[in-house]
Formats: sequence, C-alpha cells, structure tokens
Amino acid sequence: MTAWIDAFLPTFALIALGYGLRARLIVEPAFWAGLDRLIFFVLLPALLAWSISTVSLAGLPLGALAAVIWTVLGIATLSAIGIARLLRHDRAAMTSIVQGGIRFNNYMAFPIAAGLYGPAGLAFSGVTAGLIVPCVQTILTCVFVLSEGGTLKPLRLLRQIALNPLLLGCVIGFAFAAAGGMPAGIAPLGRSLGQAALALGLLTVGAGLAPAALREAPLTQVVVASQKLVLVPLLTLGGMRLLGVEAGPAAVAILTMAMPTATTSYVMARAMGGDARLMAATITLQHLAAIATLPVWALVLGR
Repeated sequence: MTAWIDAFLPTFALIALGYGLRARLIVEPAFWAGLDRLIFFVLLPALLAWSISTVSLAGLPLGALAAVIWTVLGIATLSAIGIARLLRHDRAAMTSIVQGGIRFNNYMAFPIAAGLYGPAGLAFSGVTAGLIVPCVQTILTCVFVLSEGGTLKPLRLLRQIALNPLLLGCVIGFAFAAAGGMPAGIAPLGRSLGQAALALGLLTVGAGLAPAALREAPLTQVVVASQKLVLVPLLTLGGMRLLGVEAGPAAVAILTMAMPTATTSYVMARAMGGDARLMAATITLQHLAAIATLPVWALVLGR
C-alpha cells in the first residue's frame, strides 16, 4: 500500500500543482511553452538515455515486448480511424482522435513506474518508451500526410523520425546499455537531468489541462478515452500473457500503455492542422479519468 501511495499521490499532486500555478501564479503562456521545449528536447531524452542504459539487454525479452506493443498500437490506430468515421468526424478531428487513441504521457509513466517498481521499473519504463516512440511517430506522420491527400516520402519520413529527440534519447540509451552502461561522470549527469524531467514534466501536464474544453464532442471523448485507458492496456495484457513475457517488464509495459495521451498532442494538433479544441478536451478528460483507471490497473497488475 505504501508503494501505491508513493507512486500516485505525488504524481497527481504535482499535476494539480501545475494546474494551480498556471491558473494563479505563473499565467504567462511563454513560460510554459519554454518549459515544454526544455523537457522535450533536453530533460526527457536524458531520462530515456539514462534509464535505458541501466538495463541488461541480454536478459530482456525485447522481441516479445516489441511484437505486443507494436501490434496493439496498430490495432488501436485502425480502431481510432474507425471511431472517427463512425462518428462522422472530418479529417482534422480524425488526426486528433488517432493521437488520443495511441499516444501516451511519458511524464506520468516514469514516476509511476519508479514509484511502484523502483529502479527496475524506471529502467523498464525507458525500454518500453524506446519501443513505443518510433512506432507512434511513424504512425502519426503517415496519418497526417495521408489525411491531407499527400504522398509519403520514405526519406523525409525517416528524417523526421531520426531527428525526434525522444527517439535519439532511446537510441543513445540502447547503445550505452549494449556497451555495459554509461561511463563515470556521464551517468550522474543523465540521472540528474532525468530527475528534473520527472517533476517538471508533471507540472506542465497540469498546466496544460483545459476543463473548459470538455464540452467539445463529449461522446467522442468518452469513446476515445475508453479505448486508450481500458482497451489498449487490456490488449497489451492479453498479448503479454500469450507470449509469456515475464511479470516485471510486462507489468511496466501494460501500465505504460494505460497512460493517458501525451499533453504535447495539443501542440502537434495545432501545428499539423488537427482539431486543437477536440485534442485539448481529449487530453483533459483522459487525465481526469486516469486518476481512477491507473490505480485500478496498478492493483490488477500487482495481483
């Protein structure tokens, strides 16, 4: 019970604090935008690199983890597109529905995994993110290009994926893990930057919530939230059991896939011509709902 409280109470308290700071004390959008960039381009890649570097890849079922995660993300993408068509949404809304259906919040995944499972949980969370990030970025790039009637250009797609700072952090982490870990001096630096990402990332999650947007397409929000917070982790659980993935990595992967969508989805929706209002509503509802669903998943996995 203590581990459960330590994992969830600080996480949701920091999110609430971020919301309060944005509403009352630090109201300038430029501050939060700058903080988002710092976390996305520096702190979170450092956390990914450091956490993955601490894992022994030889004993990790990477093939099975990748097979389950990528299959579930593919199913979730097709399901999200189907939801958009069934509810008669336009192209812009469809891209936001896909983001809401397959992306996950790194800022929450790491501290919760660390709180529940200790250093091993943090390391496994980094490996899971390393498998999710390139797959999700590839899917989203294809969805945005094809939804606009464009043609996929493989070299351009590879360039966009390769320059993603989160993917670069994953690649660096896997390289250090294969080499036996980060060298002296580098490891403490990566750990320090990563620890900064945990607290600051949760503050930005709270600052990005927009309760006023919840009136936007409520049925769509509920359906997409049900997919992301219930169906996706349930499919992941089934896949892990089917392939016999050991409990530790499987639990962290399932919990990571149960996270609400990324708060940066709003920025991507606005920049790429998606439905920003629907995206803001989706982000807010999923994070509010996750207050109930994530502890339930933690209890299920603990048993």
